[in-house]
Amino acid sequence: MQKNRAALAMFGVLLISYMLNAADRSLFSILAVEVRSAMSLSLPEVGLATTVFTLGMGLAGVPTGYLLSFLKRRTVVQLGLLIFSAATFLTAYSHGLPDLLLYRFISGLGEAMQVTAILAIGASYFPKNRALMTGSVSFAYGIGSFVGPVATAKLLAAFDWKMPFIVFGLLGIVAIALVAVGVWSWFSENKGNAGQQAGDEGRIYPAGDSDTIWNPVTVLLALAAVSAGVASYGLAGLYPTYMRSALGFTPQQAAGVMSMIGIGGFLAPLGGWLGDRLGYQRVLMIALPLTGLAGCLAFSELNKSIILHSMVAVLYGVAVLTLLYSNMSAIIISSMKPSMTAKTSGMFIASYYIPAAFAGYLLAQIKEATDWSTAGILQTAGFAFLSMLLIVAAGIKGRPAMAPAKA
Repeated sequence: MQKNRAALAMFGVLLISYMLNAADRSLFSILAVEVRSAMSLSLPEVGLATTVFTLGMGLAGVPTGYLLSFLKRRTVVQLGLLIFSAATFLTAYSHGLPDLLLYRFISGLGEAMQVTAILAIGASYFPKNRALMTGSVSFAYGIGSFVGPVATAKLLAAFDWKMPFIVFGLLGIVAIALVAVGVWSWFSENKGNAGQQAGDEGRIYPAGDSDTIWNPVTVLLALAAVSAGVASYGLAGLYPTYMRSALGFTPQQAAGVMSMIGIGGFLAPLGGWLGDRLGYQRVLMIALPLTGLAGCLAFSELNKSIILHSMVAVLYGVAVLTLLYSNMSAIIISSMKPSMTAKTSGMFIASYYIPAAFAGYLLAQIKEATDWSTAGILQTAGFAFLSMLLIVAAGIKGRPAMAPAKA
C-alpha cells in the first residue's frame, strides 16, 4: 500500500511536468495574430504553424515506443522536456516561416517523447486502470491549458510576443530537475505489465496474439485516431484567430475563452474511469459527437458573446480532454497484449498527431473557399463522424479488452 502511494506521488510529479507541455502548446495559438503580423504570414501559413508541432509529435511516436526498449523511461521523459523547451525558447527568435515551422516541428518531437514515456509508465505500473491513467494525463493537460493562455496574455501585455516563448522555454529546466529528483527508477522502469502475460490466459485482446501493431484491428483504431486528431486540432489551432479576427475579441478575451478548455478537462480522470468500466467504444461514441458539436458552435458568432464561447470551450474540453483522448489511447493500447504497451502507445501518438499537423492548414483553406462556420462544420463534424465509423468497423464491443473473460 505504501509503495503504491509512493508510485502515485511519482506519477503526480510526471503529471506536473506534463502541465508545462500543455501550457507550451497553448502559446502559439494565443500569439498567432502577433506572429502573423510580425512575419507577414497568410492565414493558411499561420494555420500550418499553429498545428505543425503535431507532425513532430506523430513522427516521434512510434520511434519513441521502440526507444523505450533501450533507454530508461525517466530518461526519455527528461530528454523530451529538454527538446521541446529549447524549441519553445528558440521560437521567439524566428525570422520567417521556414525557421518558425522548424522550431514548432522540433517542439512536437520533444512533446511526443515525453507523453509517450509517461503513458507507458502509467499503463505499465497500473495496467488495470489504463484509461484512468491516461485520463490523469488529460487532467494535467487541462490544468496547463487553463494556466497557459492566461499567463501568455499577461506576459504579452507586459512585454511583447516573444517573452512568453522565452519564459516557458526556461521553465523546462525546472521541470527536468523535478523529474530527476521526484521520479525513481523502481517506478518508472517497472515491467510488471509485460510480466503479467503468464497469467493472462483469461483475458481477451481484440488483435489476438499478434506480435505486430500492423494488424487489422489496431490499424483501424489508429485510422480512427487519425480522424479524431484532424477533427479536434483545427479548432484548437485556429479558434483564437477566429475570435480575434472575426469577432473582434482582445488577446485577453480570447485567452480567457481558451483557458475554459482546460476547465473542461478537469474531469478527465472520470472519463478514463468510465472507459475502464463501461467500455472504451461506448465512451468514444459520446465523445466524438460532442467534439463535432463543439466545432460547429465554435466557429459561429453566438452573438459575439464571451460567455457563450466560453461554454463552447468547456464543451470542447469535456469532449476531447475528458472523454476522447484517454479512451482513444486506451482502446488502441488494450487491443494488444501487455508486452506491446510501449509500441501501441507510440502508435496512438503517431496516429493522433501526424495528420493533426495539417488540421489548421486544412481548416484555413476550407475557410478561404467558404467561410468560418462552414469550415468548422465540414472539418470537425465530418472527421468526428468518420472516426466513429472506423471504430465500429474495428469490431470492438462491450467492456474493455483488459476485462476478464466470462466463462
